[in-house]
Amino acid sequence: MTAAAPIPRHYGLDWLRIGAFAILILYHIGMVFVPWGFHVQLASLPWVAIPMLASNPWRLMLLFVVSGYATRALAVRHPSVFSFARGRSIRLLVPLLFGICVLVPPQIWAELASKYGYAGSYWAFWTHDWLSFRAIGGVVPTPAWNHLWFVGYLWVYTMAIALMLAVGHRWAGAAQRVFDRVLGGWGGAVLPVVALLLIDIRFFPGQSETHALLGDWLAHAIYFPALLFGFGMAGSERVLDSFRRGWAVAGVIALASYAIAAGLEWRWPGLVGAPEGFGILFAGARAVQGWMAVVALIGIAERFWNRDHPWRRTLTEAVFPFYLIHQTIIILVAFALRELGWPLWLDTVILIAATVAGCWAFYLLGRNVRWLRPLIGLRPGDGSKPAI
Repeated sequence: MTAAAPIPRHYGLDWLRIGAFAILILYHIGMVFVPWGFHVQLASLPWVAIPMLASNPWRLMLLFVVSGYATRALAVRHPSVFSFARGRSIRLLVPLLFGICVLVPPQIWAELASKYGYAGSYWAFWTHDWLSFRAIGGVVPTPAWNHLWFVGYLWVYTMAIALMLAVGHRWAGAAQRVFDRVLGGWGGAVLPVVALLLIDIRFFPGQSETHALLGDWLAHAIYFPALLFGFGMAGSERVLDSFRRGWAVAGVIALASYAIAAGLEWRWPGLVGAPEGFGILFAGARAVQGWMAVVALIGIAERFWNRDHPWRRTLTEAVFPFYLIHQTIIILVAFALRELGWPLWLDTVILIAATVAGCWAFYLLGRNVRWLRPLIGLRPGDGSKPAI
């Protein structure tokens, strides 16, 4: 594998990853106020869904594309496929297990206490119910990985990539040439949209992702190809160049598609009472918006953001610990705010401030304690500088 051409660091994609995770954190804060349902809620405001739809169709797909690029960049640094698979397993499974055992249980306890009348203390829950392997009250399964499903899926997809590298390395060059020919130029913008339209309208109409891994075919049909696209894009200057040249057109299409979806949501919240066929229009608009936003954002990153900055190293390292802890902070703070009766704008300010402060504290503490570093997804080091 070390004979493969090295993949240069793409600072623009680093900035995209940082921005996408920041939007994801704000999105989960918004979930506390939206009617879609969340672990702990402070309100049910239909209008909150409108701004959330601006990132809903593309933020995770973009993260898997960027992760695919990073996966290839990491793979070519390893002397063997086994070394690559071992390294990625340590970096992903250790924090995943830590999260399942330590970070996710408070979320489940707060949900049970706020929505289902669970009367036990957190200690009673963690010692008696968390590993009971049953649905408490018939509604909340334990144990669970909640928002950490992304890490689990990324590990499974990465192992699939490792298997493909092990058995298909002879055809790697031919596969890259096919990728360039088919997805370079207009193909990289149009063909994934066609695939997403078929997935959302033809193959999985009206279905939602379960994030349960087994049987979550809708999510796998979207996110694994996104990771593969990023993996191929890492070796394709043609695809990056087409995105760099076409970002403005893709951005306009994404905004127009969002306007359609947002308009439908505004007129018929949750599409309740919408005329027949409008559900297909809504799903189609979201599919187009999702991939066109990915194309536009990668094009912008390629054209304008592919440059380093002193803050990039720290932020690039911090986003994974931020991701691990942010939802636990949001849920526990929202749980504490439930009975205070404060204005929602003040609740929002407190949630944002507490989440940002808590994420930074979690990262800085874990970065500077050697034995905590692997648990929060950081490479071994002394914490004196980001080890990336």
